[in-house]
Amino acid sequence: MKFTLSWLKTHLNTDADLPTILKGLTNIGLEVEGVENPAEKLGAFRIAKVLTAERHPQADKLQVLTVDAGDGALQVVCGAPNARAGLVGVFGTEGAVVPVNGMVLKKTAIRGVESNGMMCSFRELELGEDHDGIIELGADAPVGQVYAEWAGLDDPVIDVSITPNRQDCMGVRGIARDLAAAGLGTLNALIVPTIEAAGPGPDVRIEDADGCPAFFARTVRGVKNGSSPEWMAKQLKAIGQKPISTLVDITNYIMTDLGRPLHVYDMATLKGGLVARHGRPGEQVLALNGKTYAIDDSMTVIADDEAVHDIGGIMGGEHSGAQDGTTDVLIECAYFTPERIAVTGQKLGLTSDARGRFERGVDPAFLDDGLSIATYLVTHLCGGSASEATRAGNPPVVAKTVTYDPAQCLALAGVDVADAEQKRILESLGFAVEGHDATFEYQDGVPVTTPATWTVTVPSWRRDVDGWPDIVEEVVRIVGLDQVPSTPLPRAPGVAKPTATPEQAIERRVRRTAAARGLAEAINWSFISEKEAAAVGGGAWTLANPISEDLKVMRPSLLPGLLSAARRNVDRGAASVRLFELGRRYQADKERATVGFVLAGEKLARGWQTGKAQPFTAFDAKGEVTALLAAAGAPVANLQSFGEASGAYHPGQSGTLRLGPKTVLAEFGVLHPSLARQFGLTGTVVAGEIFLDAIPAKRANGFMRAPYAPPALQAVKRDFAFLVDEAVEADALVRAVRNADKKAIVDARLFDVFVGPGVDEGKKSLAVEITLQPGEKSFAQEELDAISAAVVKAAAKLGGTLRG
Repeated sequence: MKFTLSWLKTHLNTDADLPTILKGLTNIGLEVEGVENPAEKLGAFRIAKVLTAERHPQADKLQVLTVDAGDGALQVVCGAPNARAGLVGVFGTEGAVVPVNGMVLKKTAIRGVESNGMMCSFRELELGEDHDGIIELGADAPVGQVYAEWAGLDDPVIDVSITPNRQDCMGVRGIARDLAAAGLGTLNALIVPTIEAAGPGPDVRIEDADGCPAFFARTVRGVKNGSSPEWMAKQLKAIGQKPISTLVDITNYIMTDLGRPLHVYDMATLKGGLVARHGRPGEQVLALNGKTYAIDDSMTVIADDEAVHDIGGIMGGEHSGAQDGTTDVLIECAYFTPERIAVTGQKLGLTSDARGRFERGVDPAFLDDGLSIATYLVTHLCGGSASEATRAGNPPVVAKTVTYDPAQCLALAGVDVADAEQKRILESLGFAVEGHDATFEYQDGVPVTTPATWTVTVPSWRRDVDGWPDIVEEVVRIVGLDQVPSTPLPRAPGVAKPTATPEQAIERRVRRTAAARGLAEAINWSFISEKEAAAVGGGAWTLANPISEDLKVMRPSLLPGLLSAARRNVDRGAASVRLFELGRRYQADKERATVGFVLAGEKLARGWQTGKAQPFTAFDAKGEVTALLAAAGAPVANLQSFGEASGAYHPGQSGTLRLGPKTVLAEFGVLHPSLARQFGLTGTVVAGEIFLDAIPAKRANGFMRAPYAPPALQAVKRDFAFLVDEAVEADALVRAVRNADKKAIVDARLFDVFVGPGVDEGKKSLAVEITLQPGEKSFAQEELDAISAAVVKAAAKLGGTLRG
């Protein structure tokens, strides 16, 4: 929401300077996003007079001017067709920055003729779209004076962020009302003119009362459209709106000034009366933005007997809009249901200033007054005579009252505001306050305090206020959000109890472990495109109203987002990409906590020790999965390795880790080449997903963890090499060896795989290191022999024989 300081002061009688107003806006919850003063960037542009104008000796379309900008004559080369001796215009001195393109003016030679500075057009100074010639000022304009000061452009433009619940501040008057309530001035009275009407009102009616409960209108005949007055055009241009014509500019001005959208129809284009009705399948409308929109029966439109002329409350049609030759107009001032506006705008993908206001909810009690103000401006600026007003339907004006005790302000917000001050604030904001104040008296010799009870009537323009907490918010907002004290919550004695749930604690450990292992965290959308979802098996949930077609499906896997992020990093020159994400997958039954990661590019850069750059392998993915599962508290030692990963992975170079044959805790491996290509990645890409929701929760036994007691005796290591069939998985052998003596063997790991000379065809050698931990005494040789025999026997069950 943009407005100028002078525009604000038409409603707010104040002596406050700009910094005070800006601070006041932020304090009352209207965040200032920016302030721009057009005069600041025009400080080096001065009023100048052209003394002479001669044809350029080397170019027919250029002239050599002698210009006086108050410091003596300067030579300037100019190509404007209206440049001539005696013209008074705007001159940019050497060193000035041209606003439209950022060009710094300097002394230069143009076609061999020296030029100092530039005579400027309105567009070059960003003061309009006129670029046909340089600016022409009156002969009495003071030569040498800064143009911005003389033209009154020293008027800061304030940009305020309006939250969705503050529909009343979508007009300059609403912002002025808030500032007046905060003590930064007084709100000027709004004078609603009385219209001298001649003749009956126009034929307007309603057939869709749900979408358009009220449709008020007047006609004005005999108008003369043209350029809007300078004061109006100046304010509209300052906030970034292009003046079009007086009739159109009036509606835009009132919309910004009072927050009341209107529309003006050229009656010569209408066939019969206007009706607010449902759209009909197959209907179309060419809107004012030059685009054609298809209408359906869920939308409210304004139509005559032959065609649709307006997408109700959002944008008018190009055919029936006011033109230069318009002589008779119909002024529409209607109320459209916010919910209908929102649905229609989303379906059409159409935004407008009117939609932004109707969607939040404009003041339903301001139809008559808004129509009268618009009619007054039309008749006084364009002439013509106005008809009576036609009032079709009834605006949804419902008196809303709230029972309120001023003591609730301190109880809820912690701010002690006197009752009288609360009443002043509420009445300044338009609330009506009735009821009795707090009383104190003695009853039968006992002191009795009766709390205040107010009945607060909510103004029609505040549809966001529903109960007494909203009243407290209004009081505190105007007092100043910076006045709310920072009060710590009481702390219970003793050691603070943990606040994180077991699931949150697991996620924290996993996140820290992934980061410690060199992975960078990515945070992606939970929505992906249908094509991306199909690549990983398809999504179970599709949004009915997505913010984009590329963000339509709730992700069934974290891989699409991570692969897209990896591609963006690779495209920007990253040689090695290591990303992880902790988020949710959305399955048909519920959402599931998941950790995903992607490793792409170089695992090791080329070097004199390693030679060529080395890519990631499936074993790197398994290593990450194992580490993250251990951080999550999964029983890693008991997990089984299976080869059936999903279709996203390369067959034979991927697998799953399971707790039993059915409970899949993770899948990992080399990404399927077709999937990698789909996301624009080349080379070997490995990935994995850990399903945190599948990890069994630890039993709550109510006891603290046993104290750490390191073994008194040193562990013993033994190596075994077994010949097994090539089809035997190393994981199965290691697990069998570890379980050969669960009491003595505390660890077993594979440290070598060999195929070659000395090993029969179809066989491989797997070398396993076992760790034996003695208890109260060292192992005797007989005990070691028995354990070795048990290990050999366990391997034999898988067809393994001890290699000699």
